[in-house]
Amino acid sequence: MYAKVLCVLYPLMLGYDVLFQDVDIVWLKDPMTYFHSDNNDLSKFDVIFQHDGSYSVRYAPYTANSGFYYVRANKRSQYLFTSLLYHSDLIINWDSHQQVLVQLLAEHSSLFGLNVKVLGRDTEMFPGGYHFHRRRDFMKRLIKRETDSYIFHISWTENKDNKLLFLRQLGEFYLHDKCIGKSASEILGGQTSLEHSPLVEPCCALEPIFSCHYRDKPSKLPCKDSSPIDKNSRSFW
Repeated sequence: MYAKVLCVLYPLMLGYDVLFQDVDIVWLKDPMTYFHSDNNDLSKFDVIFQHDGSYSVRYAPYTANSGFYYVRANKRSQYLFTSLLYHSDLIINWDSHQQVLVQLLAEHSSLFGLNVKVLGRDTEMFPGGYHFHRRRDFMKRLIKRETDSYIFHISWTENKDNKLLFLRQLGEFYLHDKCIGKSASEILGGQTSLEHSPLVEPCCALEPIFSCHYRDKPSKLPCKDSSPIDKNSRSFW
């Protein structure tokens, strides 16, 4: 969580805008075209966040998801992430990068004029775990590519193991099993230099790696023979 602060702060200090995303996100089309479009009113905002999907007090008032956001490099955003760095003790104590960042969004908006935008929870453009678990009809359209979605974020998931399984049966997982949980050296047979042996060829699949796991969760193909993950849940298909 500490590294998530630095990898945003350093480019901002060098004058670069930053699109930050966690690794549990799949691009359906280039989201930069949205943030740089002349057809929307986003240019006035310093930070633009995906909606978390939850209206819990913990993430009030903005309910911003810290796993996908866009930051424009300026004095306000640089100060925001400098402050986040200085609050690293809270990140450790609260065990949450997101909770601390949301609190600072409120403070910096009020005190320093930070312009904050959180995209609507029900927007089709940036769906996440809320849609996956609560919006069955939407997910069926997403699978058929009938939505105007830029990304899909498998948030709202208890652990990394389930994130992987959910993405596999959704038909949005492209990493070969031999590379999961392995270091570059292990994948490349002890070689540490990546200059002439990139990880793309051994690790990345051209076609999605599909498998069924839970019949009650969204899947690219019907998984009716699989067990449900939630008690007494009906089949997604």
